[in-house]
Amino acid sequence: MHTCWYSDTVTNVEAAIAPHAFVFADLVGYTALAAVHGDERAADVATRFHTAVRGLVHREADAEIKTLGDGVMLRVGDPGRAVRLGVEITAAVAALEDIPAVRVGIHTGPAVHRDGDWYGTTVNVASRLCDAADSGQVLVSDAAAVAAGPTPGVDFGAPELHRLKNLTAPIPARAAQPAAPPPVPRRTELRLALARLRERLEARPCLAGQWMQGAH
Repeated sequence: MHTCWYSDTVTNVEAAIAPHAFVFADLVGYTALAAVHGDERAADVATRFHTAVRGLVHREADAEIKTLGDGVMLRVGDPGRAVRLGVEITAAVAALEDIPAVRVGIHTGPAVHRDGDWYGTTVNVASRLCDAADSGQVLVSDAAAVAAGPTPGVDFGAPELHRLKNLTAPIPARAAQPAAPPPVPRRTELRLALARLRERLEARPCLAGQWMQGAH
């Protein structure tokens, strides 16, 4: 499997043992896509996916990306930004045509940095959460959600226990999704409804005149 790091930071031992947030994302049904449409088509899809993710990651000063065939692994210094990236990745992929949905797993904690790669239980849990996520879902460990705190533009679901491969203890995790827009105040709703009514009446002058006379 071809892998490649794009890194701007994290070059010393102190940074290697500090807490980090890891994001794993992969395309759902990629193997089936390759079997049906061939390797060339599958490679094109993976490349488009990597390009979309890089466009998001390059906005983050302390983020790294490693491509993993049909997936990516990200290291981000801040858990809140990691969660936002996860949600943004699912939205960016959903907006692309002719590409499978993505699933995302996120966990935070210490990790070991050796020879340009990352190792440790934190990395493994993030990867397993990605495997456990549903199509289009961002699955965030409870530890990462707590570390992220209130995250603008993101809502968290209730924590649920997930039994992950090769891990003895279940991991509590929450689904993250774009925050619902705030409710429109009642007065604003009425003003909007009145404005729409005026527009319809102005498009029909006779009725508009009758309505305006009745209003007086």
